Amino acid sequence: MGLLEDCIFFFCSSPTTVLGIVVLLLVLYLVSASFTFGKMGIEPPGPRRLPILGNLLQLDLKRPYRTLCELSKIYGSVFTVYFGTSKVVVLAGYKTVKEALVNNADVFGDRDITPISQDTNRGHGILFANGESWKEMRRFALSTLRDFGMGKRVAEDKILEECGHLIQMFEKHEGKPFDTTRPLNYATSNIISSIVYGSRFEYDDPRFKNLVSRVNERVRIGGSLAIQLYNMFPRLLHWIKNRQVILKNVEMTVRDVKDLIKHLKETLNPHTCRGLVDCFLIRKQKEEDSCVKDTHYHEQNLLFTVINLFSAGTDTTATTLRWGLLLMAKYPHIQDRVQEELRTVIGSRQVRVDDRKSLPYTDAVIHEVQRLANIVPMAIPHKTSRDIVFQGHFIKEGTTVFPLLTSVLFDESEWESPHTFNPSHFLDKEGKFIKRDAFMPFSAGRRLCLGESLAKMELFLFFTSILQRFRFTPPPGVSEEDLDLTPAMGFTLPPSPHKLCACVLSINNEEES
Repeated sequence: MGLLEDCIFFFCSSPTTVLGIVVLLLVLYLVSASFTFGKMGIEPPGPRRLPILGNLLQLDLKRPYRTLCELSKIYGSVFTVYFGTSKVVVLAGYKTVKEALVNNADVFGDRDITPISQDTNRGHGILFANGESWKEMRRFALSTLRDFGMGKRVAEDKILEECGHLIQMFEKHEGKPFDTTRPLNYATSNIISSIVYGSRFEYDDPRFKNLVSRVNERVRIGGSLAIQLYNMFPRLLHWIKNRQVILKNVEMTVRDVKDLIKHLKETLNPHTCRGLVDCFLIRKQKEEDSCVKDTHYHEQNLLFTVINLFSAGTDTTATTLRWGLLLMAKYPHIQDRVQEELRTVIGSRQVRVDDRKSLPYTDAVIHEVQRLANIVPMAIPHKTSRDIVFQGHFIKEGTTVFPLLTSVLFDESEWESPHTFNPSHFLDKEGKFIKRDAFMPFSAGRRLCLGESLAKMELFLFFTSILQRFRFTPPPGVSEEDLDLTPAMGFTLPPSPHKLCACVLSINNEEES
């Protein structure tokens, strides 16, 4: 026998020696663990996991955020779960999420790039990127969005113009039941399109309709069980249909965006920026002329920055508005109070952003819609940039982190009635609007939604303009109680499919006549 075989034979034939080795290894492990605990703290607790499957059998993958909230009641505000073999640290509750994302923003500010995100974005753009490229693209996008009026009068005028087109679409249904999804998606998408491309699209433009439809498809499939499993076991499940659908979807979107950019490039005036694409092209040309090495202003970053902005600007605001109109139909007494406040304060004139301070109840309703809608319950996954001892727990560099936003928006220690639709959460005893620290629908820290101020303006102007004109009710034969508030599955959480009636308010008819 060879040396290796001799050693194996010796160890196996000598129980005393085997026992000694086991004891030695155990001692070394305990010393190592003790040293790690003394120096860094112990890793976050969590449920016992199975090999390969991790905690999958304990998680409701259709609503994982609900299971994680329940687990936080057992294991605390910082705990560990395994999605397959992937270790995830979950942060629950307002104080913990804020401490991580805001007070330790440098550690918890990286993005965890899932396999499907890597497949579709390839490390480019803003949403699913890290490092210097992400920093530069975010800085550029934020600066450009501000230059084009994000949070200012210029953007307000664009939104109010789009309100007119949206109202016309609603009027075409003549009070009959319809699905609000497409009109709201088209309207919100046109706001970001006007900033990115420099102009809006007509609602019947085939390319525009396809771009919006593909955004909806990506968001819906991106949260599917199949994609979640692919993210856990990418080598085993790269063949699944939903992944192929998303890859084809992105391929077609890239083709359309390239065509739009090509047209803008052909008509580019280096002295005038019509939108973000123009600004990027001009910056790209300057860096090429200056022979800048390793520039971040290249075609791939342009393509995926545009796609990221278009997708985020289309889905999240439209989804929130859909929830808002559904909740108005569900709770007509709240809709009554909103419309009474609008009648009293605004009358028949156009609502402006400056009116917000004079409409405290309406403002509170919009905020409560955002809170209850909870459309990004687990945020987009983060990743630690270095080792950290957080609340006494050691979290290793490169660990995936889920800031559980749903646990913030429904934190029982922060909200008086977290699971009910209650606009009083944002009103004081005198009926004045109050800000709440635990209102965190846009996340926080380094990954705070860069379009937050634009989204807030859109939500306020679209919601008030629509409620000035229409009263929303369930379809004939459906009661308010029958309206389902169960969210559908997706990367974000939209309402379940439904139809509403938008009836023109009689006051408008009287004024027009």
